[in-house]
Amino acid sequence: MEIERKFLMEQKPQGLPILEQAVVYQGYLCTKPTVRIRKKQVANNVPTFRLCIKGKGTLCRTEVETDLTEQQFTELCGLLSREMVRKDYTVYALPDGKKLEYSVVDSGKLTSFCYAEVEFSSTEDANAFIPPEFLGREVTEVPGFTMSDYWEETSKSSDKG
Repeated sequence: MEIERKFLMEQKPQGLPILEQAVVYQGYLCTKPTVRIRKKQVANNVPTFRLCIKGKGTLCRTEVETDLTEQQFTELCGLLSREMVRKDYTVYALPDGKKLEYSVVDSGKLTSFCYAEVEFSSTEDANAFIPPEFLGREVTEVPGFTMSDYWEETSKSSDKG
């Protein structure tokens, strides 16, 4: 079960310790239900490849992930309808010990945006979380703010071009 809250951000958080930085490429084989493939490259490490299936929901939803080989990933890339989305991904430590996952999506493109997610171990923990002001507008329950929604929207505009 994935339990997370999502926030739109204008800029990177300042003054928080960085736990991880990576470049992530992801594409969607299907958006209803969400079936995603992802390549994650952390500097000086071998890339990892994952298949993820997500159920319906906003704050809470079923998420099933499994590792892929590079060959499996490459074969699945051939099924994508367009180029993958790039995310410049940074994980920060929040003062309360939680992790803030910050992403810049498709940097340099007109559709680029920044968002952050905070994951929780329970819905009670998620509901009790008081977001720091720098997190910006919360979009956890707002329709249209998932990465699969972004994939669908930008696929429509790339089909026109």
